[in-house]
Amino acid sequence: MQPRVIRYGRPRRSPRRRIRHRRLTVLGALAVAIVVLGVDPALIGLGRSSGAQLTPLQQRIISIAESQVGYRTEPANTYCNRYSAFWVSGTADCGNGNLDEEWCADFAAWVWRQAGASFTYQFINGDINSSSASFYEWGTAHGTWHPVGDGYAPQPGDVAVYGLHKNTLTADHVAIVTSISSGSTGPNVVNGDGDRTGFSLVETGNDQLYADTGDHGARISGYVSPLA
Repeated sequence: MQPRVIRYGRPRRSPRRRIRHRRLTVLGALAVAIVVLGVDPALIGLGRSSGAQLTPLQQRIISIAESQVGYRTEPANTYCNRYSAFWVSGTADCGNGNLDEEWCADFAAWVWRQAGASFTYQFINGDINSSSASFYEWGTAHGTWHPVGDGYAPQPGDVAVYGLHKNTLTADHVAIVTSISSGSTGPNVVNGDGDRTGFSLVETGNDQLYADTGDHGARISGYVSPLA
């Protein structure tokens, strides 16, 4: 049976009183930074998760994602990739065992599955599939969606969602969070279907506030945490 051809995902490129006083002073300084320097308040505190003890699931997710860095599609300069083929999602026009579709969500789902995260991959609202926005839908359904600005400190192993449009249930990109650097404005990630260092490959992104499509309209929208 021919694999179901469905196009989802991102579009093609086109203390005491004294201590309390100190805390208030720090908060005051942050307020000044927000007002005077234009710092996005949703990004304050990103570095809090960097020193946290990782769970076994988080460790596996990071290790697996990083092990794929450098993977390129085959044939070259196509979207034919092994992650979509794993899910039997895309078009069978690659001339090999790969399937053809833009694959950042398929990659993130593959990493989660290899690491042992619990979810269902299928084309039903609320489940994860090749649509980048499906991670938002799944996270909302399972209580693990954290929109930017709600005070959540992103964790390694989360999936970062970029350029989310809730009204149309679309998003531009997703990536696996690997770490958070102190003082950064965005997470360090591994991108599937990345664009910065070549055409459609697995690549890292440091302090990635915007999707690696180069579109500064695709700002990070939130994070989805995995379930064991």
